[in-house]
Amino acid sequence: MENFRKVRTSEEESPLPFSNLPPDVVEMKVKEGSKIRNLMNFAMAQMELKGSRQIVFSGCGRAVTKTITCVEIMKRKLGGLHQVTQVRYKTLLEVWENQDPLPGAPAQNLTVHKNVPSICILLSRDPLDPNQTGYQPPEPQHELGMQLSEAEDTSSSSTKGLKRPLPPPHEDLLTKKLQVEVPNGSRGSGTTNCQPDFHH
Repeated sequence: MENFRKVRTSEEESPLPFSNLPPDVVEMKVKEGSKIRNLMNFAMAQMELKGSRQIVFSGCGRAVTKTITCVEIMKRKLGGLHQVTQVRYKTLLEVWENQDPLPGAPAQNLTVHKNVPSICILLSRDPLDPNQTGYQPPEPQHELGMQLSEAEDTSSSSTKGLKRPLPPPHEDLLTKKLQVEVPNGSRGSGTTNCQPDFHH
């Protein structure tokens, strides 16, 4: 494969795995190279300015983590959102082109089918069926506030801890010399001063 270069990637089109969606529901397709800020600006505009009641975030492969990040940001900014998460597999089609074809031979393309994990997350202002698989109720606002304040307290206390001067370890041991008894037959005096060797 060292002579091949990936020239195109496409994913299979599949319907959203949610029932009773409005026909004009917004689907945010998160790609590996998508900018979270751009995604969130568009999604927030749909929910706040255009009054959308539901929005879907989807991503596959390496974009799954970014998809989940967008959903968590959305839930914290808007609050009170019902969530349903569906995980499945999707087929990616990768087209690879031979960069070093044989002289006179036509260019060779290689098509690779890859099954990758995919995630679809529905966020809704309106209540959803709590019995369906993957349902999560909205987080209470006071719990969200407590989580955020606890995170701030933790970060500030850790910063204070770094500013507090720490006493040097074993300072009193480093300044003292040990007295070692030497047998009488040895050269030198009966006691010898030696500096302890501490390895840090």
